[in-house]
Formats: sequence, C-alpha cells, structure tokens
Amino acid sequence: MDLGKKKCKPCEGEETPMDKKDIEKYLPEINKEWRVVDNKKITREFKFVNFRHAMDFVKNVADLAEDEGHHPDMHIFYSRVVIELSTHAINGLSENDFILAYKIDQL
Repeated sequence: MDLGKKKCKPCEGEETPMDKKDIEKYLPEINKEWRVVDNKKITREFKFVNFRHAMDFVKNVADLAEDEGHHPDMHIFYSRVVIELSTHAINGLSENDFILAYKIDQL
C-alpha cells in the first residue's frame, strides 16, 4: 500500500469510518509519532526552532492539503504545530487521513 502514490478522494459521508483493525493496518505506513485518538482521529506534534519555521511548515501543509482536497486541523503554539487528521464527513478516520499523514511526513 504505497500511500505516497495515492491521492485523497472526495468523501461526502457515504463511507463508514475505519474500525480499529483497519487503523492498525495503516499505522505502520506513517511515522510512529502519529497517535490515534478514540479511533476517530490521528494527531502528531511537530517542533521547530522558532515561529517562522513553524509557520513555513504550516504553509507547506496548507498547500499540500489544498492539492489533496483534504484539510487537517492545525494548532500553532509559537514553535510547535499540532496536526489532527480525521474525515469530518464520517466523524472518523478514512484512508484519506493516512494518505495526508504520510505526505506530511515527507515535508
């Protein structure tokens, strides 16, 4: 399953959220620093040397998210950025979240 070659697909709420078994299948494909929260989202904290570097990263993630058509929640704390991924239309995780996490890991 090469997530780097996949593209996020539009989700209008018809799919079912991933269950724990599906999530565990995708987790090894992304950085081990991503954490699963309530089987509904994945989150990761990124640390930078200063605010400017954090904001450059946020801009790169925003550009990537626009290209993929899948948008994370991002929280900025001076030199830290916390990213949360979930598929809001299904109130849980989908393959899109793991595709975007994988691509964020490559930035």
